[in-house]
Amino acid sequence: MTTVAELHTLTGAYATHALPEVERSAFEEHLAICPSCAREVAEFSATVARLGLAETVVPAPELKQRVLAQAATVRQLAPTVEEEDRPAAVRSRRGRMLGRLALAASVLLAVTAGGLAVQQHQDAQRARSETAAVRLQSAAVSSLLTAPDARTATTSSGGGVGTVVWSQSRDQAAFVAGSLPKLAADHVYQLWYNDAGTMRAAGLLPASSGALVLTGRIDGAVGVGVTVEPSGGSAHPSGAPVMLLPFS
Repeated sequence: MTTVAELHTLTGAYATHALPEVERSAFEEHLAICPSCAREVAEFSATVARLGLAETVVPAPELKQRVLAQAATVRQLAPTVEEEDRPAAVRSRRGRMLGRLALAASVLLAVTAGGLAVQQHQDAQRARSETAAVRLQSAAVSSLLTAPDARTATTSSGGGVGTVVWSQSRDQAAFVAGSLPKLAADHVYQLWYNDAGTMRAAGLLPASSGALVLTGRIDGAVGVGVTVEPSGGSAHPSGAPVMLLPFS
C-alpha cells in the first residue's frame, strides 16, 4: 500500500501519465486534499506541455499527395523506336516535341519545387508562431503561480487532466491541460468562467495539452468550466461541460 509520504513523490509521474491505475486513483484522492501536490502537478503539466510542443517541424502530409498529383499530369513518352528507322522529317518533329516536353517538365518541376518551398516555409513560420505563443502562455502561467495567494484545483476527464490556477489578488486565472482527448478538426475546447451557473467565455484552448491564461478577470466567478465547441468557439456553451473546476 502506498503511504502518504510516498504519495507526495508521485507528482511528476502523475503529470506525465506514468502511474499505473491503482496508484493513479490513490494519488488523485490525495491530490484533492493536498494543495502543495496540486501546485506541483500544475507546474509539471505546464513544463510537459512546453517540452511536447518544442519539437522539430516536419512537412505537412498533404505535400506528398500534391506532388504526386502534379507529377501525374506530365505526359508519358512514347515507346522508343530506333532513329534510323524513322524518316528525317519525323525525327525532326519528334525532336522538337521532345524538346517541348522536356521544357514543360522542367517548368512543372520548378513550379512544384517552388511551391513546396513556399509551403514548407509557411508551415515552418506558422509552427514557430504557434510555439512562441505557447511559450508566452506557459510563462504567464508560471508567473501566476508565483503570486502569494496562488491556488490550484485539478480534475480528470476521459483520460485527460485539467488544472486551474488562480490568484484573487491578481484577479486572474489560467488553465493547464494534460492529454485531453483529441478532437475532430472542426471542434475545439473552450474555457468559461463559471459565474454561479452562468458561463462567461474565457478563451479557446490551442491544443489538448497546453496552457492558457483565461481571457478576462475572475470578477466574482466561482470556478472554470471546459466545453467542446465548434471551431472558432461559441457565444454560449453548446453542451454540458466536460470539466468543472471550482475556486475553492
